Amino acid sequence: MPETLPLFPLQTVLLPGANLPLHIFEPRYRQLTVDLVTGTVPEKRFGVVAMKAPVSEEVDKVDQVLAVGCSALLRQATRLGDGRYDIITTGERRFRLLDLDATSAPYLVGTVEWIPDDEIPAAGADRIDSLAESARAAYRRYCETAWEREDWDEPADDTDPAALAHLLAADALLPMEDRQALLEETRPLHRLRMVYSLLTREAGIIAALHAVPAPASSFSAPMNLN
Repeated sequence: MPETLPLFPLQTVLLPGANLPLHIFEPRYRQLTVDLVTGTVPEKRFGVVAMKAPVSEEVDKVDQVLAVGCSALLRQATRLGDGRYDIITTGERRFRLLDLDATSAPYLVGTVEWIPDDEIPAAGADRIDSLAESARAAYRRYCETAWEREDWDEPADDTDPAALAHLLAADALLPMEDRQALLEETRPLHRLRMVYSLLTREAGIIAALHAVPAPASSFSAPMNLN
């Protein structure tokens, strides 16, 4: 059944299992943070959706954002002296945005339906371990090329293969379109193949350039116009 969820449009894609720090300064999202902290919003949960480019106006219509987003759980909130907040959130579940309400609350509220993964077909069950290891190997190559060794940690060995691709992609500097494609993919085996290909591609680019290509968003907090 559809549910309602406070929404935070951003110029980034949140993946399940990924941590997302945010600097909250706009009044409507200060109020959302207060409502999350005080329990006015149940379970300290809100939705993150990526805004469509070009970003030139405040979001108040459903066609201004991408249709699939990810719920975020508030983990930590620090109130600053002037009323702003620094918060840390973690991605949880994917949803499809059905409708957007910009008037009934101080912040945006969406009507959403949750998106489950497809079942892994019986014929593919014997391939999932090899696909997971290939994806992990691509992740290690990427991290060894892009980062210092103390700056990254591989997901635990007992990570659910269905969750692994999102965790491997979480810290990679992938274009937003690739992150959104991973978010929308509901076939776990195909998602592992996707992250293997994306990380292999990015490691090759970094090795050729001898530099990590940093997106504009890396120079500031995730941006919103609301």
